[in-house]
Amino acid sequence: MSPPRLTYDAFARIAPATPQALIAMGRQADESGIDKQIVELVKLRVSQLNNCAFCLQIHLNVARKLGVPQEKLDLVATWEEAGIFSERECAALAWAETLTRVVGQSISNDAYGSVRRHFSEEEVAFLSVSIATINAWNRLGAAFRFAPPIQKGVPATA
Repeated sequence: MSPPRLTYDAFARIAPATPQALIAMGRQADESGIDKQIVELVKLRVSQLNNCAFCLQIHLNVARKLGVPQEKLDLVATWEEAGIFSERECAALAWAETLTRVVGQSISNDAYGSVRRHFSEEEVAFLSVSIATINAWNRLGAAFRFAPPIQKGVPATA
């Protein structure tokens, strides 16, 4: 295990407006009415793609509190093959992967059309904010190797 380059608390002291802004963005998306379990599945998948242990652990803890079934937590990395995710969850996860893997490519009309078949325009806007926000958190968490928070009674690893 690699040691943290900077702790989350130290980062928050150095750049306090940054976590505040990201928390505000996340809160706005969380309060938009989109199913919170879907949002957490998206945050988990994006955090897996970005290799951010800090965010992955946080969102595993949140997902468990929200009652996301353990099978979905176990299989979100292979959601396309798992056969246990709803069409709406699959659309959200596909959109999350598209926005996370955007480097060097444009976002197709087909990708947008796929997510719009399952989410309203407003929901896609807030889902996209959630994805953008977790990507920002992931880049900070991965850059500084923030240590995953271990919650009492919840193991840091699966």
